[in-house]
Amino acid sequence: MCQDETRVGMKTLTGKVITAPGIKPTVEVKWNRENFWVYGAIEPLTGDHFLHEYPQLNGDYFQEFLNWLSHELGSDYAILQIDQAPAHISSAIRWPKNVIPLLQPPHSPEFNPIERLWQFLKRSPKNELFSDLQALRDRLQEMFDQLTLQQVMSVSSYNFILEALFYAASHYSREQGRLNA
Repeated sequence: MCQDETRVGMKTLTGKVITAPGIKPTVEVKWNRENFWVYGAIEPLTGDHFLHEYPQLNGDYFQEFLNWLSHELGSDYAILQIDQAPAHISSAIRWPKNVIPLLQPPHSPEFNPIERLWQFLKRSPKNELFSDLQALRDRLQEMFDQLTLQQVMSVSSYNFILEALFYAASHYSREQGRLNA
C-alpha cells in the first residue's frame, strides 16, 4: 500500500474556465486559510483505499491513522510505502504488527501513487466556494463516496510503480525469511 497526506482547505483552488472569445475569465475566490488534512493509503493494484480526516499533520495523528488502518485491515498485512516526513519516521511511532513501513527515497513524491489520487480528487472542487469547513467536508465526503476501485487503480497503477512495489515487497519477504531462519 502507498500512504501520504494532503491538506484540504477553504482557499479556492482555481482552474481553467471556458469563456467566449475576447472575454476575460473571472472566478470568485476565497483566501481563507482554514484547513484540515486527509490521511490516506491505497493499494494501486486492487484500488482498495483508506481515507481518514485529521485536523493537523503530525506524529500523533499519524499514529492514530496507523492504528485505524491496522483495525481496518483486520487480520491482513500491509507493506506501507511512506515518505520520510518527520511524522512518519519519528521514533515515537509504534507500528502495528500488521503494518510494515517501507521508506521511499527522500524528496521523491513522483514515486508515491497516492499523490496522483490527491491530484485527481482536487480537480473536482476547483473554482468552487464553500461557506465553511463543514461544507467542504461534506463535498469531500461526497467525492469519497463516489470514488470507485477502478478510479483508484486508473490513477495510481503505473507499471514502473507496480514493478518497484513488487520488487520492494519481494525483497522485504526474502530479508524477513533470512532473519527468521
